Amino acid sequence: MKRRSCLALAALAGMRLPALAAPAERMLFGFTENLPPLNYQDEAGPQGFSVELLKLMAAGAGLPLQLQVLPWQRAVQQAEARPGSALFSLTRTPEREAQFQWVGPIAQRRVLVYRLASRPDLKLAQLPELGCARIGVVRDSAADRQLQAAGLRPGVQLEQGLDDATNVRKLLAGRMEFVTLLDWAAAWAMRQLQLPYATLQPVMALDVAKSYWYGLHHEAEPALVRRLQAELDAIKRDGRYDKLRQRYFR
Repeated sequence: MKRRSCLALAALAGMRLPALAAPAERMLFGFTENLPPLNYQDEAGPQGFSVELLKLMAAGAGLPLQLQVLPWQRAVQQAEARPGSALFSLTRTPEREAQFQWVGPIAQRRVLVYRLASRPDLKLAQLPELGCARIGVVRDSAADRQLQAAGLRPGVQLEQGLDDATNVRKLLAGRMEFVTLLDWAAAWAMRQLQLPYATLQPVMALDVAKSYWYGLHHEAEPALVRRLQAELDAIKRDGRYDKLRQRYFR
């Protein structure tokens, strides 16, 4: 019996057993908003710098990727409901730090307060000088929370819009005196309206010290976070990041 058992074991050892099937990769869900040129929706689907960057990262990590562009509040809700999700482009702030696992940074974030160049009478060197004037801001954005923390009240000093395009139209229509915009988003908005960038004039820097990041679900597997960060770092090292940036940030 022992001899037969040994022979059987030897035979098995010589056989080439089939490899164990690798576990199926989990889908990575990316949720974002219309914030061109970082992320936006057109007839071809989700587009923008952050969208293309995440596609490169997911492909390098071997992860299937599903993307949705939604109003910001819905994007947040959808991301909260899926552990395998990435919310972007997300400003990394102290109050958000524990809510996400962070991959990035994606790009610098420079939020300025603009007025129409045709209104040189409007002055604003600091927020207490606002008086009865109104500032447009995207509802529930980091800039919205910053302005409210400074004492500005929604519906009084703050005009809250769904997106930058809505706020720019309100500014041009004279429904508010100032608007908060990313510098490159301001230029993008003017190009879409076929107006010169000089139509807008920056009067004050609101926030120029932060960056945009991908915010992964707080229950995401740490290995997933590390894989995506490693891919982003590699993309920055090999020049693909700079080439992509040149297409959107000019």
